[in-house]
This record gives sequence, C-alpha cells and structure tokens, in this order.
Amino acid sequence: MSTAAATQAAKKAPTVFQTWFRAEVIPIYGVLGFAVGGAAWYVTRLARGPDVTWDRKNNPHPWLHVDQETQLKLVTVKEGQGFTKSYTRDRL
Repeated sequence: MSTAAATQAAKKAPTVFQTWFRAEVIPIYGVLGFAVGGAAWYVTRLARGPDVTWDRKNNPHPWLHVDQETQLKLVTVKEGQGFTKSYTRDRL
C-alpha cells in the first residue's frame, strides 16, 4: 500500500453518528433520556389518580366513584389480595 493511499484512508470522513455524538456521552444521553421519560410517565400517572380533582364543578369528589375491588396502587404487595379491576379515570 502506498503512502498516499494510507494517508487517504486515515483521513476518512467521520460518519453522522461520530459527528453528532462523542463516544463518552452516549451512555449519559441514554440514562438521561430514560430518566426524563420515566419521570414524565410517573407525573402523568399521578395526575390521573382518584385523589386529584380536575373539574370541581361537575365532579368535586372523584374518589367517591371508586369501587371497593379496584386496585389504586402501582404494585400490590400482599399475596392473595385479588382485585377485579384496576383504576382508570373515565371522567375528569
């Protein structure tokens, strides 16, 4: 291989991925994206809970419309505690 071909191979143009992202920060972007996505999901989950009042005129007490067999929490810890359905907000 001639020296001209070797220098041309060494001066190869970087790819788009190499241009926009450095190798050191790719894991940081991944962790940060996962954390922001998880936080946004959890905030929307909290906003749809039965103890949050969005419409005070038409539905001032939304927690009164929850059945006894409805699971309200994210995870059930007790074994043998069976719920027939999970909570969904059908009205504001």
